[in-house]
Amino acid sequence: MKINLILTAVFFLVFLLLLILSLLRKDKISVKYSIMWLLMILISTIILIIPGSLKQMANLLGFELESNMVLCIFIVVLLLISIALTVMITKLKKEVTLLIQEVGIIKKEMESNKWNIFLR
Repeated sequence: MKINLILTAVFFLVFLLLLILSLLRKDKISVKYSIMWLLMILISTIILIIPGSLKQMANLLGFELESNMVLCIFIVVLLLISIALTVMITKLKKEVTLLIQEVGIIKKEMESNKWNIFLR
């Protein structure tokens, strides 16, 4: 890999690391999800440090070009993130529905108790 590409990748990885740590410190991302990002940063750094590792991995997996492998990996990672977000949204939607139903029940009980107080 050319030195310019390596330096650009290192700059991007450092920026991403600082961004994740900042979000983690401000409590805008949970530790559970930040671990995934930190793991990706670590793996990318290891691939950058070991010369020729990307080419060997591409040959091992049957890709002709390293860029094709990287693009394929990014697509798979984005699909996995999309599936994980869909699962989380579905779970949150069910929780909101349950909360709305509980609030409705409590509201109805309070209204019926309010009229019972006046009738006594």
